[in-house]
Formats: sequence, C-alpha cells, structure tokens
Amino acid sequence: MFGSGNKIKIDKDLLERIKKIAELAGYASHEEFIQHVLEREVAQFEGDQSDEDITKKLKGLGYIS
Repeated sequence: MFGSGNKIKIDKDLLERIKKIAELAGYASHEEFIQHVLEREVAQFEGDQSDEDITKKLKGLGYIS
C-alpha cells in the first residue's frame, strides 16, 4: 500500500494512536486504516463542482481561513 515509494510523515504519537485504533477496529494493518480514512475524506470533495466549492468546504471544516 505505502511500499511504492510514497511516503507520508506522521507524528510519532499520532501513529501510535492510529495503530491502536486500527487494531481495535479490526483492520489488517494501520496502513489499511489510514487509506480508508483518507479515501473517505477525499470522497467528500470529489463531487464538488469547482475550486470555490472545495475552498468553502475546507473553510467550513476549519482547515483554511
């Protein structure tokens, strides 16, 4: 999954929390859990019609101001 040379830096403490949650939730690995979460988040924006729609949504979520 992440072995194709793609790398993402994740805070050590956050990664430990992710590993625990992934195990408790029954995921095969923490990588599988991370991919599932990212796919779900990305899907929220894929239906938007314009960059303006995406920007509004990101502002509403507090990611940008």
